[in-house]
Amino acid sequence: MTDIETLHAEMSEWRRHLHANPEFGFAEQATAAFVADKLRTFGLDEVAEGVGGTGVVGTLKRGTGNRAIALRADMDALRITEQGDMQHKSRNCGLMHACGHDGHTAMLLGAAKLLAAEGGFDGTVRFIFQPAEEWGKGALAMMSDGLFEKYPFDEIYGIHNMPGLPVGYFETKPEEFMSAEDNFEITLKGVGGHAARPHWGSEVLVAACAIVTNLQTIVARRIDPADIGVVSVTELITDGTRNALPGVARILGDARSFRREISERIEQQMRIIAQGTALAYNVEAHVRYTREFVPLMNDTALAAEAMAVAVELYGASNARVASKPMTGSEDFAQFLSRVPGCFVFLGNGETSAPLHNPNYDFNDNGLVHGMRFHAAIARRRLAN
Repeated sequence: MTDIETLHAEMSEWRRHLHANPEFGFAEQATAAFVADKLRTFGLDEVAEGVGGTGVVGTLKRGTGNRAIALRADMDALRITEQGDMQHKSRNCGLMHACGHDGHTAMLLGAAKLLAAEGGFDGTVRFIFQPAEEWGKGALAMMSDGLFEKYPFDEIYGIHNMPGLPVGYFETKPEEFMSAEDNFEITLKGVGGHAARPHWGSEVLVAACAIVTNLQTIVARRIDPADIGVVSVTELITDGTRNALPGVARILGDARSFRREISERIEQQMRIIAQGTALAYNVEAHVRYTREFVPLMNDTALAAEAMAVAVELYGASNARVASKPMTGSEDFAQFLSRVPGCFVFLGNGETSAPLHNPNYDFNDNGLVHGMRFHAAIARRRLAN
């Protein structure tokens, strides 16, 4: 039997190595090589590299079963400068594992090592290490590169750590679990000029401020209160300076929803507001609206299976069905658009810094819990 304490120490070492050497989406060459090397030392039947650019797929077969399930981890880091003075602090300036993908990768490696050593299932397990989750592009890249054709599987499971939940605490939800994410950019063009003579031009900053304010009416006045929608402006950029009125302004942000009709309603109203406000201020408006993430929809039956595993592992007091979906987005949703599966949260600690924060760090005490869930769901779904 595998010594779990020793495996935990190994996973912690792997995780801290990955944390110290973060790589951005589609640039995870060293991370992918590290993952592939470990999988080969575990004795997997096949290890494929370069899937979807820098993705890795490991395959482990036991028995004669013809069913396959997939377990997925993400590998990419964020363009954030890490703070703090940890020994395993990022060595790559301006890059940081601020979302815990280093921990996700380490716990899936641990599950691969455990299952390779002990088996306990009848069929095939695919270990998917995905690039570029933060972009919302990595899953599609792997799928476009023939993931489902070359390495088929019947269902898929994934884990994300969650600050605020106790370590070892499990949460998921059937059906709607995480939202879609749309990105928008509104560009305003006018005639800039001297700050002392605004009447000589048609500067864009006041129009931009009006648009930012008016965008808030979309959810408040154009979306059914029973539906979930979020519109957030995150940047306002102009070409002006202290004594010069800008001639160009860019408004950037994102929108969240759970239904395509709401996404389309948000886009429609945004275009109406941008064009109408621009006309009122005698400037031009151009709207670019893109859909980056689809809603994450857990399969009802498989969410129940995941919950049963969690209760068995952690106890009923440490596993719950979320009362409502969250408006964060996750690239794992693309896989669920092709096969059923379930995405789950595991606690990173009640005092953990938030995700995408420069002081965030994955809690190594959670590695064993994630590894055990991966291994247990594989064994349950591929029972001998």
